[in-house]
Amino acid sequence: MFIVTVTYTAPLDEVDRWRPAHDDWLRHLIAQRSLVVAGRQVPLVGGVYLAPEMPAEELDSLLATDPYVLHGVATHNVLEFTPLLVATGLEDLTAQG
Repeated sequence: MFIVTVTYTAPLDEVDRWRPAHDDWLRHLIAQRSLVVAGRQVPLVGGVYLAPEMPAEELDSLLATDPYVLHGVATHNVLEFTPLLVATGLEDLTAQG
């Protein structure tokens, strides 16, 4: 599993210009379960995603299609981890052993 942090590299008015396309991109990835959670950082300096287990190269390819990245207003940082304990109902997020 991966935690992806998004950091805005441009002023918010420039980021907001691409927000509708970015939101569509997120909704599509969540619908196909390529991302399982997406949200804004507080304060609003970027965002955070949770991505399920997949080859790192596949995640990199998906993230490269983010409209924020394509238009140079944000960058991603990826942290891979192995979930071992989860709340009831989220068992499908644990490592496949």
